Amino acid sequence: MVNYNCIIIDDDHYAIEGLKRYISLIPSLILTDAYTDPVKALIELSEAERIDLILMDIDMPHMTGIELSKTLRAKTRKLIFTTAHTQYGYEAFEVEADAYLLKPYSFSKFAATVTRLFASVMDTPNELRPNDDYFFVKNKEENHKLIKIHFKDVVTVESKQNYVMIHTVNKQVLTYMSLTEIGGILEQFPDFVKYHRSFIINRKHIESVTGNMLKMSNGLQIMVGDNFRKNFLTFLEAKLLKANRK
Repeated sequence: MVNYNCIIIDDDHYAIEGLKRYISLIPSLILTDAYTDPVKALIELSEAERIDLILMDIDMPHMTGIELSKTLRAKTRKLIFTTAHTQYGYEAFEVEADAYLLKPYSFSKFAATVTRLFASVMDTPNELRPNDDYFFVKNKEENHKLIKIHFKDVVTVESKQNYVMIHTVNKQVLTYMSLTEIGGILEQFPDFVKYHRSFIINRKHIESVTGNMLKMSNGLQIMVGDNFRKNFLTFLEAKLLKANRK
């Protein structure tokens, strides 16, 4: 069984206790921490390893969940807002929340949401591992013909609503899969990252950087999104060769 680590951020102690009970009933969920202070969560989680799931309230003192998620969204595989307010739906969409649970919600609603979000990872027939070098997908534009693609040749994966366009060094393949689903597979490979809400990119294929614009090896240009800029700058700083001037 695959286990997924999760974090709770909510200023309501009763809400946290309720979530703890729900989480304890799902064996694959492992609660690693719970925060009542969003500022403390921001400080500690900004430096933490990537998280599988964050369950976050929206209406909190000092910093709203929407504001907090702009920094932490890139740190977590899945983000679920848990709130008693309905008016934040658009803002939740803007920061790419995966689900929106309206308090009070039942355990069955919680369990169904978690199962849906992680189903592509838990139930996928793909047994891909970091030492695999290729995979097959059905190409919609070739009558669903199976196409072999090498991981090293994938430049970007672009969201196309219910499909994704896989851009490689020499072709494009349109396949029926969401960006979230293929992201759950590609995240096993550390060079595949999101620096834009509609793209997963292979960092090995970044040819040049002009401001916030990335030019990929196939000529495609992608703007780094605001929510991903901090992680991108951290990567760029680590890879930037600089003179040691004294």
